[in-house]
Amino acid sequence: MAVPWEEYFRLALQEKLPAKIPEQSVDHFPPVLRLLEKRQELVDADRGLQAQKEVFQTTRAALKERWEQLEQKEQELQGSFVRFDKFLKDTEARRSRALRRAAQERLRADRREAEARRLRAQFEELQRERARLRCRLERLEPCARLLGRVREQLPEFQEVPELVARFDGLVDMQAALRLTERQRLAELEEARARLQRLRDAGQGELLGQGQRRAQLLQRLEAARERTLRWESKWIQIQNTGAEKTLLLGRTRIAALNLFQLVCRHKMHPPALDIEDTEGQLEQVKLFILDLSAMLASLGQAKPTPAC
Repeated sequence: MAVPWEEYFRLALQEKLPAKIPEQSVDHFPPVLRLLEKRQELVDADRGLQAQKEVFQTTRAALKERWEQLEQKEQELQGSFVRFDKFLKDTEARRSRALRRAAQERLRADRREAEARRLRAQFEELQRERARLRCRLERLEPCARLLGRVREQLPEFQEVPELVARFDGLVDMQAALRLTERQRLAELEEARARLQRLRDAGQGELLGQGQRRAQLLQRLEAARERTLRWESKWIQIQNTGAEKTLLLGRTRIAALNLFQLVCRHKMHPPALDIEDTEGQLEQVKLFILDLSAMLASLGQAKPTPAC
């Protein structure tokens, strides 16, 4: 941190000025001498300060020059660093381009090698095809001579290819007819199989209908048996009902007769309806209870015979 000039000179002046004058010397010097002495001290201090100022100026100039040199060297180093960095980048870029070119060259070489292998394989295949065609030509040479003689016998065909085309047409027609025949045979077999399935299904349906008919007949017979059984039960119920009705009629007549006897005994006219059997029986019951009580009271009042 830089120190201001005023502060620097003040500190230097304090260093040059003597310390506190001893008190014992104040009385020995007159004021003029003390003033001269102070002036001389100021002159000496001014000289010392001027010398220090010159030294400081010199040092400051040297330091400034040194600083400028250092800044210049720093700029040069920065330029060197930039150039070196650029050199490294250029070198890396050239190296990358060289690697890419080498990779591309290797790729092109591999492609050319693969293309060469493919062409060699194709050439070998063509050679084999040529040999095969040559063998086929040698094998078909008698057929060609035969076709030539046939063409001579058939003047409607001008060239052998026409005869071969006609023969190919006939062969294709024969193949189409055979294919149609196979299709028709397949359809016929399918129709026969469908007819057999229908016959089997019809027989199964007939068997099922017969079984259902037998089951229905069994159910009909069982229903008839149940009908006869219920009819006999109904007749029995009707007979029982008639007997019960007859018994009920007799019971009602007997109850009515008893009620009329009770009424004649009491000499009261019948006060109940003829159909009120329960009321009649109740009156008969009350009469019997009264009669029983009367007989009981008579039995108690009968004197005992003397011994």
